[in-house]
Amino acid sequence: MKYSSIRDLFPVTADSVYLNNAAESPLNTRVRDQLEDYLTLASAEPQNKPTVRQATREKLSSILGGSPHEFALVTSTGVGIGIVAAGYPWQPGDNAVVPADEHWNNTFPWLALREKGVDVRLVPVDDDQRVNPEKIAAAVDPNTRILATAAVRFNTGFRADLKLLSNIAHDQGALFLVDGIQGAGVFPIHVQDDGIDILACAGFKWLLGMHGTGFLYVNKQAQEKIAPVIPGMFAAENHFRELIYFPDARRYETGTIAYGLFHAWLAGLEILEEVGIDNIHTRVLALTDRIIDGLRCRKIEIASPVDKTSERSAIISFTTGSETANDECYKKLREHNVVVAQRDGRIRVSPNFYNTEEDIDRFLELL
Repeated sequence: MKYSSIRDLFPVTADSVYLNNAAESPLNTRVRDQLEDYLTLASAEPQNKPTVRQATREKLSSILGGSPHEFALVTSTGVGIGIVAAGYPWQPGDNAVVPADEHWNNTFPWLALREKGVDVRLVPVDDDQRVNPEKIAAAVDPNTRILATAAVRFNTGFRADLKLLSNIAHDQGALFLVDGIQGAGVFPIHVQDDGIDILACAGFKWLLGMHGTGFLYVNKQAQEKIAPVIPGMFAAENHFRELIYFPDARRYETGTIAYGLFHAWLAGLEILEEVGIDNIHTRVLALTDRIIDGLRCRKIEIASPVDKTSERSAIISFTTGSETANDECYKKLREHNVVVAQRDGRIRVSPNFYNTEEDIDRFLELL
């Protein structure tokens, strides 16, 4: 596939080498054009705003699997996970299992449950930054109600074996929840094939949306256990004196969403369908191969687990020797318009499919 025409959709590429997609996707021209179309409509005919709710659910279902009726529209990953943590009918003796040092959005909602007496078990990762399935299995027992993990670790890019973790959860009768923010849109995730009961994700990273867009996937079986906690007018039928929830994931929705942002997001999801998630995954692996080879040639320590392709994502974390040295390296890269991130005292680089080999080589030359 030729990526030159796709690259033209990302104006950021004209002035910088943008390797910070794990933080936020740069706004592309199709999403911006669709947002401006909405603003024009809102200026002249606000009563005729486009109906984006069902269209968004259908796009997400097409990309991630499941039924459109199993997707609720929310504003962020944290909101989605928070709804699940608050909506589960916890009982004395119940526990939740989470790999330690997950992103705050997949940590805080569970830690808050300790105030309700829930045993929240944080499972340490291995020294090589891998989530060890054997350690997870040892922490899961018949009293585990939810096993929650990130599809991809935000700091190191370690990619979890979702199907294996799903089996661990389901063997003990627990629900399997995935924080998909660093995986959805950049490598294949299929909720049914991967055994995912609940998938929470925002749209502003690899799904090519903007802040304020996101979804909560809850399959039919999990819907029977997770109660709505903040119902608004879009969660139930339009009665004034009784609350009759919709018989699907819409029950987890609240009030008005940012219609302009969701309308624009549809254009980003269409790009993903056009390019193809499998193609994006292949492209990103090739670019990260180049990064890994370049770092090794320069004898720079890679913190991300990269030996197994199945455990790799679009994120590579490395250190130049110390936090001070990493600070100086980061500053130098920024001075030359190479955009990366700092996480856990290391440097994190995250290319996407519109990046080129020349982008990677420029980054490596500056190192």
